[in-house]
Amino acid sequence: MQDENANQQQLNIELNEDVASGIYSNFAVITHSVSEFVVDFIQVMPGVPKARVKSRIIMTPQHAKRLMKALKENVARFESSNGAINDAEFAQAYPLNFGGPKGQA
Repeated sequence: MQDENANQQQLNIELNEDVASGIYSNFAVITHSVSEFVVDFIQVMPGVPKARVKSRIIMTPQHAKRLMKALKENVARFESSNGAINDAEFAQAYPLNFGGPKGQA
């Protein structure tokens, strides 16, 4: 019986220096249509009434579901080694109705 992984092709992923440095985001707005999910990553600063979208990712519903599963698995791994993540601070710090589209995460 052959190993399933032996039959899979390997994907070579390139990460250039500009992308490798990342973009900080502490808020995300998620919208969707029947054919795509749009995730806007935003940087909200305390005391500043205006926030800017730093990055927008558009993906198919299938990729959005895979991302959701991957995040769920990784959060579970993180919490198993570091303890539960307390998200109560976020709910108090940022109103969820400051003018963006419906559906925030």
